Amino acid sequence: MPEREVERWEDGEDRLGHEMAELVGRLSEEDMDRETRGRLLGRIARLTAASARRAGAAGVGRGRWLTDTVMSIAPHIPVRDLETIRGHHDGLTGEALADSLVRAAQRATTGVGAAGGALAAIEFAAPPLLLSAPVQILAETVVVATIEVKLIAELHEVYGVKVPGTGTARGAVFLQSWAQQRGFDPMQPGSVTAALGVAAKTGLRKRLLRTFGRHFTTLGPFLTGAVAGGALNRAATRRLAEKIRDDLRGHRVEPGRRPPSVEGGD
Repeated sequence: MPEREVERWEDGEDRLGHEMAELVGRLSEEDMDRETRGRLLGRIARLTAASARRAGAAGVGRGRWLTDTVMSIAPHIPVRDLETIRGHHDGLTGEALADSLVRAAQRATTGVGAAGGALAAIEFAAPPLLLSAPVQILAETVVVATIEVKLIAELHEVYGVKVPGTGTARGAVFLQSWAQQRGFDPMQPGSVTAALGVAAKTGLRKRLLRTFGRHFTTLGPFLTGAVAGGALNRAATRRLAEKIRDDLRGHRVEPGRRPPSVEGGD
């Protein structure tokens, strides 16, 4: 691909990352009605389809497109600081705040699963380049992964486990946490650098493909697909949160103790 075309493609994917992150941030809101959630997921599905067509069949089929899409969104995910999170959860602190945060994320992924199941039942047709997978399933995979990455980032805030760097570096760390279902260890030198490496990207691709496979349950008849999609998403989010929280409890840095310096940045 000529250099100018590569630059245009990269600019387009960066804009997609910004817009997708904003839409997913809205889907994470509590007490959203089903109609609004379905409309937002439909918008994400259209963006997903356009991006997948640019990537081509090979990129979509091997999971490269899913990985690149989620990686383009991660630096733009609207992660709240501790005080903002507390303000949105009635001033709770500690474990009670973490519980409330997880419940909110479960409601969001459950709602997306239900909406995805309903939409998949209606919009089954997909272009050949998507390997017969409905666009809605790809969109649901991206959205659920992003909501869970946001949850992981905010759980790090709640437990006081700080991740160094900004933008791309922090996004990579939280993606690796999602893929490995492990919290960030601030006492482990090189953690941020490792999260930006090839092995981390490979691990992310494998996890995304497993999540994509799980979402095929939403291809059942209208009601059964929606119910199954919502229930599976809820259970998966709960299991992920339990593992992350167990790790973060052991990775707190005591006041006055500084973690080793870790390279990383945008």
